[in-house]
Amino acid sequence: MKSLETQYIKAEVRQRREEGCDTGDISDRVDAALEAKAGQSEMTALYDELMSLPVDESFPYKEPSTLDAIRAERYEGERKLEVPYGDDVLYDRIYGAWLGRAAGCALGKPVEGWKKEQIDKFLTETDSLPLDNYLPFREKWISKTQKASTLGNIEFMDRDDDMDYPILGLLALERHGAGLTSRGMAYIWLQNIPFGTVYTAEDSAYRNFVMNIFPPNSAMYRNPFREWIGAQIRADIFGYAAPGWPEKAAELAFYDAAISHDKNGIYGEMFVAAMVSAAFVHTGAEEIIAAGLAEIPAESRLAEAVRDTLAWCKEEDDWLAVWEKINESLGHYHGVHTINNAALVVMGVWYGVEDFEAGIVKTVRGGWDTDCTGATVGSILGARLGAASLPDKWVGVFNDRLKSVVSGHTDNKISDLARRTLDVSKIVMSPVREKEKVKLGPNVGGVWELNSKWGKQVLDFGQGTIDFASEDRGVHSKPMDLWSSEYTNPHMSFSYGVDKGGWDYCIDFSGTVDGDHFEGFYYPGVIPVSGTRKVNT
Repeated sequence: MKSLETQYIKAEVRQRREEGCDTGDISDRVDAALEAKAGQSEMTALYDELMSLPVDESFPYKEPSTLDAIRAERYEGERKLEVPYGDDVLYDRIYGAWLGRAAGCALGKPVEGWKKEQIDKFLTETDSLPLDNYLPFREKWISKTQKASTLGNIEFMDRDDDMDYPILGLLALERHGAGLTSRGMAYIWLQNIPFGTVYTAEDSAYRNFVMNIFPPNSAMYRNPFREWIGAQIRADIFGYAAPGWPEKAAELAFYDAAISHDKNGIYGEMFVAAMVSAAFVHTGAEEIIAAGLAEIPAESRLAEAVRDTLAWCKEEDDWLAVWEKINESLGHYHGVHTINNAALVVMGVWYGVEDFEAGIVKTVRGGWDTDCTGATVGSILGARLGAASLPDKWVGVFNDRLKSVVSGHTDNKISDLARRTLDVSKIVMSPVREKEKVKLGPNVGGVWELNSKWGKQVLDFGQGTIDFASEDRGVHSKPMDLWSSEYTNPHMSFSYGVDKGGWDYCIDFSGTVDGDHFEGFYYPGVIPVSGTRKVNT
């Protein structure tokens, strides 16, 4: 079997070139090594050298990957908006977003990965123009596995990863609320979705989790897909949970994106989450798009593509003319990349802000990752319009059902998911108690007393140890060394190993700090843990 390095190195050359590295010399050496069927050590050395390449000084973009650095490069913008209605309307809008996402996904699902000209040919041969409903099933064109998402054959929203991820995000928010961390999100995946049902960047990240490589390293290790669309399709639930608060939606999306993506891969999720959030308040396409643009680095490739697409939309009455410009400018990206597909989302929102059908149809007809882009546009427009205003021919066919591979959620009522989302939004949106945060430093610092179902423990960051309190064990136990610790206000994580007689069982903590107190979970097992700083230590 080919090694990861051999499988992925050509894709990594392309990725490094797109993010501004000079790959000319190493690209030739990679080709020669592959041709000669070079051994593992040579391929590993080439891959590591490729990853160490600097971004060329002539590269005209600024593309950081930490939240603070991303925020430092943003435009000015409205970070929080006033939601001018109560829970009944908010529920209708959240339900509309879930339904709209399902409709756009189902419309694009049978032609996922097709180019625009292939879709046009299919529509012409099946006499389906102008497209005003779901795609017809034609066996020579469409796989039987996609029949459940075609005209006259839809009884529910069929399983799709674009619909699995909002459920996973909902589970994460129900557990962590606004205290969500990237590590916590990674464990939600491990506990709730099978490995074989995730793809590209998500597949790489999941593999890394199993190898005990967690965020942010899980996004980078042998993952040449880290700027592809996978994070962007996971964004919507964070906009649903923070309606009218684009900055918070983008922040939560960042923690999710960082487990599997980097640079524009992260920005794509933040951009969409903020647009979804803004769509609960704003009614105009330009305002919605601007809210998303305001949460990503202004001098990034994604921001440039969004600005260009928005300008083209303003210039052209015909969406086909805009598509041509998008394709000419961004068509060099892979069909599953964030940037070109995000441009189609901008186009779909622009032409569909007052017409749900126009939005999802024009987006899907643009090709590339059609189920993803259709779902995102449907979600934004669903939040903008509300469930009661969505055409029954597009959403009634689902009979309020959504299939999934998420553990415990294989058959869902969409209305129940919307109700749970409304409930979790109250937690995310609740006023934060203002309290001065203790400046803990890069390694957190101090001595803490911990409580969990395992009993009391003493965590000493100065000594780099954790120990069970002797009164809980009856005998004095040997302190265990911390393997790692990290603090980025307000998130804290640490890990250590428990000796199991010749091997160490890894325990990870992820949670949030509030002054002299923290709350979080031990993993594996999802064990609640609280801690209090000892005074005068």
